[in-house]
This record gives sequence, C-alpha cells and structure tokens, in this order.
Amino acid sequence: MGGNEWVHVSTPYVTPRGKGERDAWSVVAAAGGRKGGQRIIHARDVTASREVAALLDIPEGAPVVERRRIILLDGEATELTDTYYPVAIAHGTALTGTAKIPGGAVTLLANLGHTGHRVREEVGARLPDASECETLGLGAHDPVLRLVRVTLDAGGEAFQVDVSVFPAATQRLRYETRIGRDAQSG
Repeated sequence: MGGNEWVHVSTPYVTPRGKGERDAWSVVAAAGGRKGGQRIIHARDVTASREVAALLDIPEGAPVVERRRIILLDGEATELTDTYYPVAIAHGTALTGTAKIPGGAVTLLANLGHTGHRVREEVGARLPDASECETLGLGAHDPVLRLVRVTLDAGGEAFQVDVSVFPAATQRLRYETRIGRDAQSG
C-alpha cells in the first residue's frame, strides 16, 4: 500500500467506543501511523430524499437530521460523509450540533439505547461532482467510490444512514464475512 492509499474497514465505525476512548477514525488512523480528523460542516434538519427515506423506512420528505463532515487524513480531505438520523433519535442530542462528539456518534447512540446489530453496505463507483472535485482535490475524470451504510438495531429498525464518497484511486475496501452456522443466525 502506497503512502496515499488507505484501507477502509467498516467494523470500527459501527462499534461503540469504551469510556474515554477516542473516536474510531482517530484510533484507526493512529494505528496506521497517520493522523485522522474531521471537520463538521453542518448538522441540520433536512427533508429525507427518496434514497434516505427508503433506507430509514420513513416517508420521503420526512424530516431527518443530516451531519455533513469532511474526513481528514494528515490534514488533507480524504472522504466526504453525510450521516442521517431520524429526528426522534437525534433531536435534543449532540447529533444536532457541530462539536466533535466524545467517542463518536456511534458511542453516543449506544448510550441512548441505539446499538447496531446489523449493517448493510452498498458500494458503487462514479465520477465526482464539482463540489467533490474541489473538496477532495480531484479531476473531473478521477472516479470516486460511494459507500452507503445502513445501521439497524436488534429489531431490524434502521437508525443511521451514512453516505460516504472517497477517491477510488486511494482507497481499498476490506470486508470480512462469517460463514457456516454462526452466519445463518444473523
């Protein structure tokens, strides 16, 4: 793996942190000898797009909280992530603000009783839009990967949707899948 490449593993981002632990991205980047950070652009109520509404199983146009972040690696933008939460879960919490959340949003959600038990991810490639080109320092013909992650609770209800975009040339996605009897129970 070259100096600008990064291996993306999803598990740390859906696992709550212990008391006093740093957010997953900071820990993962530090383990690779790098510095991870983020800049929260906004946290606001928006209307759910068709895609987000379908993933959260709510009506299209229903209000959701959107947190938009630029993910940094060694001070450079490496990923753009929009995260969506139902307002019933997010309102009255730090999810509606732009301050960094100790331990990350997944830890806050777990403390509120919303723990992920199942995650669905879909990855696709496309060309970046003008804003993505500018923020990520890409050319119009540099492909990006778009990862959509849905986190579901023990009852199968979705409570978080992440839509992340990152340069295809610098990312590798790593997945592990259980097989056999253990996988059939989940």
